Amino acid sequence: MKLAKRVSSLTPSTTLAITAKAKEMKDQGIDVIGLGAGEPDFNTPLPIIEEAYSAMLKGQTKYTPANGLLSLRKTICDKLLKDQGISYSPAEIVVTNGAKHALYTLFQAILDPEDEVIIPTPYWVSYPEQVSLAEGKPVFIEGYEHQSFKVTPKQIEEAITQKTKAIIINSPSNPTGMIYTSEELFEIGKVCLKHDILIVSDEIYEKLVYDGNKHVSIAELSPQLKDQTVIINGVSKSHSMTGWRIGYAAGNKELINAMTNLASHSTSNPTTMAQIATIKAYELGDEPVDEMRVAFEERLNKTYDRLIKIPGFTCEKPQGAFYLFPNAKKAAELAGFNTVDEFVKALLEKALVAVIPGSGFGSPDNIRLSYATSQEVLDKALDRIEEFMNAKILG
Repeated sequence: MKLAKRVSSLTPSTTLAITAKAKEMKDQGIDVIGLGAGEPDFNTPLPIIEEAYSAMLKGQTKYTPANGLLSLRKTICDKLLKDQGISYSPAEIVVTNGAKHALYTLFQAILDPEDEVIIPTPYWVSYPEQVSLAEGKPVFIEGYEHQSFKVTPKQIEEAITQKTKAIIINSPSNPTGMIYTSEELFEIGKVCLKHDILIVSDEIYEKLVYDGNKHVSIAELSPQLKDQTVIINGVSKSHSMTGWRIGYAAGNKELINAMTNLASHSTSNPTTMAQIATIKAYELGDEPVDEMRVAFEERLNKTYDRLIKIPGFTCEKPQGAFYLFPNAKKAAELAGFNTVDEFVKALLEKALVAVIPGSGFGSPDNIRLSYATSQEVLDKALDRIEEFMNAKILG
């Protein structure tokens, strides 16, 4: 069968590919440690699970509006007002099958062939693929390591053309864990307003911030920036609900209506009982979130301190999310490999540690390690990496 060009050119998710390879080895009885996880290792809080079960018993298992339950959209409005001080109406919210689906639907709604979307690197692996699937053109600008992996207004200005439609800002970032300050966002916002560029603000890791850092939404900085921004968020990371598949977009009513119309012809609606569970998640407040965040911060501090002592690794300390994104170029060279991708392959096959190569994020000198697992497992993985490096260096 001849496949459509739009899927023939797709590259598989690097994260899922490594995770699948590690699982295959585990299934063969090999003791592989996987540090590729893009989800919290905590279970969904029990009250959320109980709310979904109760909803099913009450018969709340039928279709909902394509843009989600009105009660959930009102709850999301309350959440945005409480957390970011931004006022939205339910008509400015569309609930989707995860934040990934919100992004996919957004690009389908806004992009015509050859429209350009500015994507800072390192980037989450699905951004460029989703833009391409909408027949748009990804335009990459480099968030250099010496800039803490963040891009500057000058870089953005230089990348803008007559075809530029949007820019993606992911803060806290996957894969780097870095956070844009309000001052940095405001300056970026001025450039976007000047050129009438839509700001796609991916805030899925907003609750997972550490060491006194604060998440700021660019939409909260001024009424003009709110009008120029579409917020992408959800409960996957904040409430450990990755499998429940509930995300949302908040933005201009006309845009949200277009996304709703598109969703009505593709997914009908997000899962009903998962929507009801999400209302409960937001009603619980930040207590279950804080418990998880504190655990992640402890793991970050311990794992970071150990990692930077291993020969060849340097690392900007993350401020949020649950990933470390060290530069492993020197480590690869010390171990006798030409590329970091080759080094990652050897770590999996010889050290039995699965990490994600930075090439999948547009940053080939780096690797991504998730600390969304127990400290015991993290320590064991670092022991293996250190032993592998020492053996290679000492011959």
